Amino acid sequence: MSTRTPAGEPSDHPDEGGLVSDEQWAELVRQAESGAGDAPKEPSARARMVTARLRALDEEAAASGRRFGRKRKTAEPWQPDGWRTGPAWQEMNGRSRKRRRLAGFLGFVLVMGVLAVAMRPSLLTDHLPGGAGSVDISPLPAETAPPTAAPDDESGRDRPTTAQPFRGSPAVRWADGAAGIEVPEAEAVGGMSKDEVEQALRATRQFLVAANLDPATLRGETPEEALDLLDPLQEGERKRLEESLAEPGEERDPLMMFSRFDPDEIRLVGDVVKTRGRMSFEAGPTGSVEVKADYTFVYPLVRVGEDEVARTIVRRELTVALHDPEKFVATSGKLSVVNSQQNFGNTACERNDGFLHPSFPDDGPGPSSNGPDVDPYNRSEWQPDGECGTVTRT
Repeated sequence: MSTRTPAGEPSDHPDEGGLVSDEQWAELVRQAESGAGDAPKEPSARARMVTARLRALDEEAAASGRRFGRKRKTAEPWQPDGWRTGPAWQEMNGRSRKRRRLAGFLGFVLVMGVLAVAMRPSLLTDHLPGGAGSVDISPLPAETAPPTAAPDDESGRDRPTTAQPFRGSPAVRWADGAAGIEVPEAEAVGGMSKDEVEQALRATRQFLVAANLDPATLRGETPEEALDLLDPLQEGERKRLEESLAEPGEERDPLMMFSRFDPDEIRLVGDVVKTRGRMSFEAGPTGSVEVKADYTFVYPLVRVGEDEVARTIVRRELTVALHDPEKFVATSGKLSVVNSQQNFGNTACERNDGFLHPSFPDDGPGPSSNGPDVDPYNRSEWQPDGECGTVTRT
């Protein structure tokens, strides 16, 4: 075995500066391990050269690492994704936290519900058979004849609220406002044509609405529309009403015809007044028709700045006539007042300032009364005028 010198001459001594091939180096190592031949006892030039080259590479890598401030990262043991610290474990922790939060929220809601029912059992009992929530509140059919008894007693129910101002009252099934004032079908009577009778019926309905349901009238303003429907030629009637509105008193009380509340003291809850009653007509003196109206109005009220609800009930019986101007001293199309009477439920009898003054449940006992107990919802009876009794319910 031989190598070539740089001059190209063969040499049998590889240690003398010549290059050694990989095959020759492997043979030398084999001989050295077996103790055979004349293998060198010390590292050859080839070994020293390789060793020096590896040392130089290591020093260069170390110098490069110091220059850029980088550190060699030690390989970490392999772990499956999601084990203990991986994404799956974090996701499981997130779901667990959500479940704990949901359970805490549901527990809070349950506790609050128990407390609410403990404070107001009606929240639960109203929805049980026989509770207030099971009371029939479907609208009643129109009243076509005088009732023979009072409506069912709703006493013992929860008090009314601003959200349910007619709760616990028979009026909850009554019509809303003007919808409860229905006009019967007209026909000719008393020398008046069908059209004239129909005109009298429409004017009467309009008067009732303007006098008892119009928001301006209820706020204590002058009921101009109602006054304009009355015949100015009827001696004394319109003038008397105008004077009672301007200077109310015991002898001149606008409440005899109009429902009014002091706007500085009382306001209506919402915009609904419950109404129930009936209207009829008959022939008057020749050349006239008389219209009879009997209606009860229920007003839900609160004091200004408060939210406790009370109700005032006003029942009115009113008879008006439409006269033929050719046979009477009358204005065409205008109404003349024949008769009127009224009952008031839940108002201060002793005050005569032209306004209704309700009492409220938390007011405590009011002034003692020598009058009878009166159910203001009982339309089968009439409380005599001039008596100030005690209402049994509102």
